[in-house]
Amino acid sequence: MIGSFTFENLPCRVVFGSGTLAAAKAEVERLGGKRALVLTTPQQETQGKSLGTALGPLYAGLFPGATMHTPVEVTVQALAAMKACDADCVVSLGGGSTTGLGKALALRTGVNQLCIPTTYAGSEMTPIVGQTENGLKTTVRDAAVLPETVIYDVDLTLTLPASLAATSGINAIAHAVEALYARDTNPVTSLMAEEGIRALARALPAIAAKSDDHEARTEALYGAWLCGVCLGTVGMALHHKLCHTLGGTFDLPHAETHTIVLPHALAYNAPAVPDAMARISRAIGAADASRGLYDLAKRLNAKLALRDVGMPESGIDKAADLAVTNAYWNPRPLERNAIRDLIARAWAGEPPGPAKAAA
Repeated sequence: MIGSFTFENLPCRVVFGSGTLAAAKAEVERLGGKRALVLTTPQQETQGKSLGTALGPLYAGLFPGATMHTPVEVTVQALAAMKACDADCVVSLGGGSTTGLGKALALRTGVNQLCIPTTYAGSEMTPIVGQTENGLKTTVRDAAVLPETVIYDVDLTLTLPASLAATSGINAIAHAVEALYARDTNPVTSLMAEEGIRALARALPAIAAKSDDHEARTEALYGAWLCGVCLGTVGMALHHKLCHTLGGTFDLPHAETHTIVLPHALAYNAPAVPDAMARISRAIGAADASRGLYDLAKRLNAKLALRDVGMPESGIDKAADLAVTNAYWNPRPLERNAIRDLIARAWAGEPPGPAKAAA
């Protein structure tokens, strides 16, 4: 039975395929840009310079300083670079860190963004930016940060190491998982969520087996796009709150943190969302959704423990306290002790289990 719902279709142009990077110059022109600042991480600086060459007279300069969790101080440096080269738009080439920087600049200046993802992060499809200052990560949702155009070029993902593809892909799956039980979920988003999970769950093991499998890379990027649309269309819950808390507080790697936490957050919410659990189980081909996602990460040789990505054991209680501050919606009530148990399991790398209720 289909009940009442609200669906908002976000205004973002998508160019998808192989070799589509060649369309970058035309897409900047389409946005009315005349001086584009290219953004990358330090590791992708060479790719950024090549893109600048392809942009020709539209290329105003390069800022290769993007870093994870979008620190405010880096955004300030990028703003200075924009001013110095008189840029009127930005082109973000890279993963979630670079996309986040482009969004932070758009939030402050209103410039148009062309986003060219090289991972499966999905944030390019959302009006959301997370920014870190003084060890705390805060999230802003504003239409101004949604990129105007996204170019998905499968060829750019062929060199993404299989290990990074695994964690980036499960990070994308997390967006769709929470979309299935979001407060504002709707039938259209749920269709995209289940299809996105299915595509990634099928593609990631194929990529792990053969890193240059073009068909699998195409399916993974398609799945990541769908999951990103879900993230941008409906609200998220405990999983994303926890990952933002852990990442911002302990400076943990974004995709790996999502990969580790997802099965445990899903196990916590499972009793409250049986329909979503059934859809996830069907999409990944597992009897139990949370254990199936844990097993998928294990099969892909991803790290399974927060302690293995830099979180101290002494941080478990602090993380639990932060996770229940600032009220936010979740399908199951937030219980501090049960959330502490969830974090402790994730810290140790244990399989997900039924979250204990508060005593």
